[in-house]
This record gives sequence, structure tokens and C-alpha cells, in this order.
Amino acid sequence: MANPAGGIQTFEDFVKVHGLLLAAAGIPNSLYRKLFEKLCTETFDGGNYFQVEPVEDGRQRRLVFTASDSMGQESNIFLVDHAFSFRLSDAPKQLQEVPGLVERMASLMCVDIDLNSDVEDADNDGCESNNNKLGVMEIVEREVQKVKKEGPEAVVWLELEDLDIDDDLFLSLDLPNKFPGLIALSLCDNKLKSPETIINEIVKFKHLKALWLNNNPILQNFDDSVAEAVIHNCPSLEILNSSFTRNYTGWALGFCGGIYDEENPGCGVDADRSLQGLTSLDLSNRRIHSLQNKAFSPEAMPSLSYLNLRGNPLNDHSVFDLRELLKVFTSLNALEVDIPGPLGDNAVEIAESLPSLSLLNGVNTTKILESRKGVVDSVLPPRLPEWTGDEPLLDRVLNAMWLYLMSYRLADEEKIDETSIWYVMDELGSALRHSDEPNFRVSPFLYMPEGTLESAVSFTILWPTKNVCYGDECTRDYLFGIGEEKQRSARLTAWFHTPHQYFIREYEKHWQNLRSTSSSLVNKASTTCSLVRSDGRPLQVYTDIPSVEEFLTHPGFVITKDPKKADIVWTSMQVDEETRKVIGLNDQQYINQFPFEACLVMKHHLAETVQKAYGSPELFQPTYNLETQLTQFIGDYYVRENDKTDNLWILKPWNMARTIDTTVTGNLSAIIRLMETGPKICQKYIEQPALFKGRKFDIRYIVLVRSISPLELFITDIFWVRLANNTYTLDKKSLYEYETHFTVMNYRGTLNHMNTPEFVKEFEQEHQVKWVEIHSRVKQMIRKVFESAALVHPEMHSPTARAMYGVDVMLDSSFKPKLLEVTYCPDCTRACKYDMEAVMGGGETVKARDFYNYVFDCLFLNETAHVSPL
Repeated sequence: MANPAGGIQTFEDFVKVHGLLLAAAGIPNSLYRKLFEKLCTETFDGGNYFQVEPVEDGRQRRLVFTASDSMGQESNIFLVDHAFSFRLSDAPKQLQEVPGLVERMASLMCVDIDLNSDVEDADNDGCESNNNKLGVMEIVEREVQKVKKEGPEAVVWLELEDLDIDDDLFLSLDLPNKFPGLIALSLCDNKLKSPETIINEIVKFKHLKALWLNNNPILQNFDDSVAEAVIHNCPSLEILNSSFTRNYTGWALGFCGGIYDEENPGCGVDADRSLQGLTSLDLSNRRIHSLQNKAFSPEAMPSLSYLNLRGNPLNDHSVFDLRELLKVFTSLNALEVDIPGPLGDNAVEIAESLPSLSLLNGVNTTKILESRKGVVDSVLPPRLPEWTGDEPLLDRVLNAMWLYLMSYRLADEEKIDETSIWYVMDELGSALRHSDEPNFRVSPFLYMPEGTLESAVSFTILWPTKNVCYGDECTRDYLFGIGEEKQRSARLTAWFHTPHQYFIREYEKHWQNLRSTSSSLVNKASTTCSLVRSDGRPLQVYTDIPSVEEFLTHPGFVITKDPKKADIVWTSMQVDEETRKVIGLNDQQYINQFPFEACLVMKHHLAETVQKAYGSPELFQPTYNLETQLTQFIGDYYVRENDKTDNLWILKPWNMARTIDTTVTGNLSAIIRLMETGPKICQKYIEQPALFKGRKFDIRYIVLVRSISPLELFITDIFWVRLANNTYTLDKKSLYEYETHFTVMNYRGTLNHMNTPEFVKEFEQEHQVKWVEIHSRVKQMIRKVFESAALVHPEMHSPTARAMYGVDVMLDSSFKPKLLEVTYCPDCTRACKYDMEAVMGGGETVKARDFYNYVFDCLFLNETAHVSPL
């Protein structure tokens, strides 16, 4: 990267230093100079062109173009500041320590709207009840006078909403006697509790067509039997609590079509005939079971062009019958329906079966048929932040931020940063909402005024990709460059409520497939031979691992610096065919890795291997490769959410060690967004692990593999425990604390080494268990893991491969072992540093300096000192 003396002085310097960044950001060449000028002067002029507006009752914001002159495509460019930048583990600390930051983020993310109205609410609380009671009486008396003056039909629609009406007050109103001709009664947002009391009054209305009791305590006890009792005693009732009854007629359809309301209640008219001019009908979330109704027909609604059937079971129809019923509406060109749902599981099939449609769920049917996209929706409801009234601002922000975050990763000529920087754009940038057809684009950009990474300042760059005019909403594509081949529709679940049933069905298919999978391996006699030479000469070993070079002192082996002369190559690097050629290795040399061992040591392949062999065994937590199984994972998440069961997950990169980029979260949006920092698996978190003095721990076992076919395994007599530093808790803020939820402290945190026999003794005393039984279960589990590899990938076998693997195990609260991961060429510093008493085996002390001696002795000379066969 160029580094002009004295920093960036000219536009040419700017392009020379930032050329790669400009290209990577996708910024049009025509805007380079304007961007340079604004960066040099730190010009934030978006306020001259845009305005932020509240939407969704203040729970979200949008950005509107408000300049009087239109703005052409790629005609201007804007700087967006970063209001909050952090590495993920530092988020809670920064929010707590930076003055005003959590309050600003809460306002930006619209999670403080209830706090802003507290004072006003408190001022009103004292007199509200008396005013409302007086208001109820006044309203009813006013309507009574109208009846006396104009007759019973003068009041047929009565709305008594949010008036603090309780059961006693409702009875005292004596509404059936005062308004015998009532056809619609709304009692929403009151304090009605007793179903029996309300039913006894309601059944006195002989002409009632609609009753709304929404948002009353009564609904907590208002089950189907209560609803049936109301409907049975009010045979004319068509709408109950916003749901259609089976007695609905053209009147209910007319109400949903906007024909009937308080001003035009539809008394004394032929409801079916009044639907003749109806063009748009929204029947969403009406709990409709059947559309077999004379009012729902092309004869009654010949002009119907738009129909919304979302949220209805429609379970009285088969898929075929329902499609045939809709096909006869020849004017119908726009339909909204759940997919999957009562019309089927596939948008393409629905579009093909209803040829008159031009829009399905807001998407052009031509596009659907061209893309063959099975699930479509252009009007997904946004996923808005949720919180409880007593939830601290910090927790609200940590939960809501995943709807706003963006990320980048720093890099220079030598290496790329292992952890990403997450950030929140300022109020203007954060108000950009999503669109599949956006009119703006954004991209993070590092400006280096001195020409060096150390001088870099981060911005987000915003520019129009279409012409925009006054009043247009400004949008961006949250998943720019990500198509269906990268699970675009499923990934939108991070920001939108996508169809639950689709994901649940895909999960159920996946689960049924796992349940039907089971395999076993037939044990065969060992066939490996000792490599000891008849002439007694030692075997030459080439290694790039310092501890092997230092501690391999067994007389049967000698270190060589030339890999071509080695009998054994013991390396930390992956050796493929190209590497063999470059180094000059031959097929007779032994090497410490098996072909295709990625099926064990890469986390996504390990999950696939175990699942192909055993389905979903107890030894392995439910695991999903998010790059290919996001849909199935979301279905699993929804099922657990519906069942109110544990929904905490751990995300692990496919192939990174030391818990780099590993996160624990129960936030669905977070899980999906974390895919942006690299391919990951998502594994069910062990929420109730066995603890040692209140802290988490896991155990590192060393497994020696002589052969895959037949499978010949050994476990070293020594193993070691790794302890978290903090007391275990599932408090939300603790999920960001490395030293609470992770145990590998060799590279970060404080390493507290504990002698294994001491740990075992104290663990047995604390939990009143016998370690020998736990160890036996662990050995069986490890055997099954390697059997799965032999079953699924027999091509792993190689007569010239012998290897050592680290197997990390955690115990759950029932002391059952759970596999965490398998590591190639594990770090054995601890084994070479501390003499250890073997807990299992003979119990003798194993000298640290002899660790590699007995590893090589077992693998290459067929000795079994300090190891046990599996």
C-alpha cells in the first residue's frame, strides 16, 4: 500500500493510497473526487437532504429524501459517522463506561420510548379512573337520548373502548335493554374478567353481528368452549374478537372490505349485493376455517382484484379445492397468503395454479416463475425490539443492536485481523430501512489521512443508486450481494418475521432424517506393525514442532533436519499432494495425519460425520452448519421458542482454534448476523454443565490413532482439565465475558493450572460421583466419534498414517460426556511442562519430559506404556 510522504496531499495521493478500498466498497469512479473533498473537510451534509421520521408507533425510524431538487443516480455521496464501534466482547463495557453512550444507543434503537412517557403517565394516574367512569356514563346516556329521540335503530353500533369498564360497571350499564337493536359492540381495552358475567349479558342481544373484547383480562380464560357458548347463544354473531365465526355472511366480508362501519352499519340492506363493487378485501388473521360461503363468490364480488388471506387456517379445504375456489375469481390479480400454508408450500406452484395473478405476496409472478423461488414475500413485518418495563437500558441495547449493526475487519500486508469490528451508524444511517430494490447503497470505508493504517478513521459511505425525489423513502439492501444460493430468504429473518411454518416444516424433515439414521462398526483384529528396524538403527523423525524436537529423546528415534531423509514426518502444517512434491516426500514415509481427517478436525465436517453415522446421538449437541442449514436451524429455534425450552446457542467458526470468533447467544438476529464474519456452525449450548466449585470446565484428552481400518485407538493415561475463571451464570451480560463461559486461558485471561488428580478427588467429593465411571463413559464416547469417521469416510485409511488428536469433552449436569471438538496436532505444552500422576491405569507418575517418548512409542513401536486401548 502506497504511503506518500507527509500524508494525503492531493486527489491523486488519495486514489493511490485508497484504490483497493474504493474498489472493494463499490464506490463509482465518478464519485471519487467528491468523496475525497468531503473526507478532507469532514463534511457531514446529509441533514441538508434527508430527514429521519418515526414509524411503527415510534419503535422504528425511516429516512426520507426532503431536498426540493431531485437527486440523480450516482450523483452525490455522503459521509455517515459511526456512533458506536467495538469488538463484540467489549460491547457491554463500552456501553457502561462511555458517558451518554447507552442513552444515545437506546434512543437511536427506539428502546427508550416507554421511559419518555413515564412522567406524563404518572401525572395522569390519579384522576384517570374517575374521569373514565364519568366518561362511560356520559357516552351511554348520550346514546340513550338518541334512541329516545330517533328510535331503537338510531344506535346499532356502540364503541366503549379503553374506559376502565369492569364486570360490575358493565352489568350496571344494562346495555341490552337500552340498545336492543345493537349489531356491533366494542369493549376493547377494558377490565372485564368473568366470562360467565359477560356471556349472560351478551346473549340478550338478538341482532348482534360483531363483538370485540380484545385486550381484556377475560381473554386469559376465553378458550374455545367459551367462544362456542357465545356463538351458540348469539346465532347472528359473525365476528368475535376480530375472528370470523362460522356464521359469517357478506356483512363480515363487507366490514373487512371497508363497506360497513359505525357510519354505515349495513342495517336493512342485502349484504351480499353490496359487495358488487368491492375490489380489495383484507381477511388476514380472521381465523377463517372455510371460504365455502355464498357471499365469497365471483357472483357476489365480481370486481375483486386484491385478496389477503394471511393468518387463516382454512383447514376445511384441501390445497387443490382452495386453489380451484380462487381460480374462478377471474379479476383477482393480487393475492397474499402464507407460504407454506393452506394453498401449498411452494410459491411457484401457487402462481402456476392461479394464472390470473400478477402479484403473489407483493412479488411479480413472472419473477417468481423465472427464479423458481419457493417462498416469497415483499411485505414481511419488521422484527422490532422487545423488552420488559424493568429491563435496564444496557440489556435493551444489547438485544436490539443486531437490527442495526454492520461490521468490517482490519488487514494489512502481513495478516488479517482475527476478530471483526462491529459498529452502529449514526442516526441518519441507522434510519435506512431494507428493500430488495433499494435506491441507496452503503459501504464501510477506512480513510487514512497519513497514508497508514494507524491513522485510519472509519466512516460509512452512502450514495444513490437510483433517481430519488422529494418524499421518497431512502432504503438499502441489508443483504447486498447475497442471493438465494447463500440463503438470502432465510437470512432476512434477522430483521423480519418470516413464515414460521415454513422453517418448522424444514426442521421437522431434517429431524426425521436424523432420527432414521443409525450405524455401527464391526471390530476387526489389529493389523499395524511395529516400525522397529531389525538392525536396531533409530527411526529418523522430521518435525517443525519445537516441543517434539526438544522432548523426543527415546533411543528408537532420532531428529533429522532433512524431511526427505525422514522415516516419520511429524508436522503442524497440513500436507497435501502439492506440499509433498515441493518438499520431496515419498509414499513410504509415515506422516502424522490421515487423508480426509478434516471430517473430524473441522467443526462443520465433524458435525456432518457424526450425524451421518448416528443421526442425533446424545454425545453430540444439536448442531447446524449455518452455511447450508440455516433454514433448519431457524425451524429448530422456533420450535424451542414455542415450547418455551432452552434456546441458548454457541457459534463456532469452522476452522479456528482458541475460541476465536466464538459467541454464546440466544438472540436469533445475532446468530444470523454473526454469519457475516465467516462460516460457522451453530451448536446447542450446554446450559446446565457440570460445574467445579461453581465454575465451568472441560477436559482435554489425547487420542492416538494407529489405524482407521481396522480402527485402532489409544488414549493417554494423562488428561488435563481446563477451568473458567469466573463463577458460571446465564445472566445476559455474562455471555460477553470470556472468563465465565470459556475455559481456554492459554492465550487470553489468566491461566490457573490445576493438577488432574487433585481435580478428580475434589470433584468426586463435591458431586458424590466416581470418576472411574465418568472416565468409562468418556472412553466409549471417544471410540464412537472415531468410529463415525471410519464408517462415513473409509477413505481416511492410510497404511503410512499415524496421528495424535486432542479431544475436548464437557460433562453435563448428569455427568454425561458431550463432545466439543477434535483438534489436529494439539498443543501439548501442559503435558510437557508438568509431571502428572495418572488417574487411570496404574496410577504412577508420568514424567513431563517423557510425554512424546511414549506417544511415539505407541504409534510407531506398538508399545502401550501410559496409554490405554479404546
